[in-house]
Amino acid sequence: MRLVIFGPPGVGKGTQATRLVERLGVCHLSTGDALRDAIRAGGANAADLKACLDAGQLVPDELVASIIVDRLDQPDCRRGYILDGFPRTIGQAETLENLTRALGSALSAAVFIDAPDEVLIERIAGRRICPECGRSYHMSFAPPASPGKCDADGAALEQRGDDEPGAVRERLRVYGERTAPLLGFYRSREILVEIDGVADVDAIERQIAELLEAHAR
Repeated sequence: MRLVIFGPPGVGKGTQATRLVERLGVCHLSTGDALRDAIRAGGANAADLKACLDAGQLVPDELVASIIVDRLDQPDCRRGYILDGFPRTIGQAETLENLTRALGSALSAAVFIDAPDEVLIERIAGRRICPECGRSYHMSFAPPASPGKCDADGAALEQRGDDEPGAVRERLRVYGERTAPLLGFYRSREILVEIDGVADVDAIERQIAELLEAHAR
């Protein structure tokens, strides 16, 4: 199965993508992780990538697409994949549609998860990450055993630049302006699956599984 999973920042796309990967046995392509890996690796575009992410701005379509294309062409993605964080604009969606058509692997479904802004802001503001091992925490919902320290290696936890309040508000604004129109795009392709993202993670997973099964019939 080949899926896109999208929705506003903080809605739990990554969590559900991870669960779907385990359920379906396919490849998980997190665009955010791929971009951060590109920043850590350095190179000509690293500074521009970091500036975009820290400011809550979208990375240029051409740059994201080049990273995704390289990844989709790897052998592990030929069994199926879940794209988390791409596409974010109509232009990116059209690019992805053309690429997957050329690869002979059109999308099976586009999973849209949504929740109110106040819920999203609470979720994002509490997120922390270990700079050493990459493990994620939430200060309210999944805190570390020792405040401010990673359970695995004891490193001081950090808040990502794009999780700070000002950047969160900008991310939600950009989402409403540029990513929300994807609803109409995928609805017109008759592959849209809509999910209520306010429920707990287990309930959301059940919703997705049931709706994907119904969609596949």
